[in-house]
Amino acid sequence: MSENSSGHYRVLIVDDDFRVGELHAEMVNAIPGFQALEPVQDPRVVPKLVQSLKPDLVLLDLYLPHVSGIELLRELDVDAIMISAAIEPKNIDKALRSGALAFIIKPFDAKTLASKLKGWARYRRQLAGTAEFNQQGVDRLYRSLQGGEESSASVAAAPTEHAVLSCVKEAAEPMSVAEVAEAVGVARATAQRYLAALVANESLELQLGYGTRGRPEHRYVAR
Repeated sequence: MSENSSGHYRVLIVDDDFRVGELHAEMVNAIPGFQALEPVQDPRVVPKLVQSLKPDLVLLDLYLPHVSGIELLRELDVDAIMISAAIEPKNIDKALRSGALAFIIKPFDAKTLASKLKGWARYRRQLAGTAEFNQQGVDRLYRSLQGGEESSASVAAAPTEHAVLSCVKEAAEPMSVAEVAEAVGVARATAQRYLAALVANESLELQLGYGTRGRPEHRYVAR
């Protein structure tokens, strides 16, 4: 999954209160890199809308008319974050076991929503930018989903990661994985792992370049 042609992650909001749906849509649209689709009040139309509109993420209320958010969540093959004022442990447990990537308690402010959505975006970039995961990488995925920020101190804590970051920052042109591996003196797989982590915490930016054979390749540049 990736951003659409407009460069934004598209978010479908499902809430039976149109005023709340509109408020949450405004919050989403205020977050750089995100675009809210028209909020939906009737959960019965959501499966077809997901198939036709192909949103990247669904913000799904738990209590809905006709069908519960939990039941609907189980039908959807799309990333979803549950939002609800129902804070009983059983509801949170059911939501997470049914596939919700996170749970946001109503009412919430714009800062809380932005933290969760930016964390989800980091999670998606990590999945897209890494061929294989070690345990540290999986743990980073979970931290991202919780809205945890990767600090610059955590990047500097690993000498190899710091060397990779410095290498790309000092380069005059965007660098490929092979070029970084050779410059730092590490295996290509090692360079790829650290580059993916640095893209995920937004220290580096991933670009698509074309080599001499015309095949696209990932290239990395400092933000």
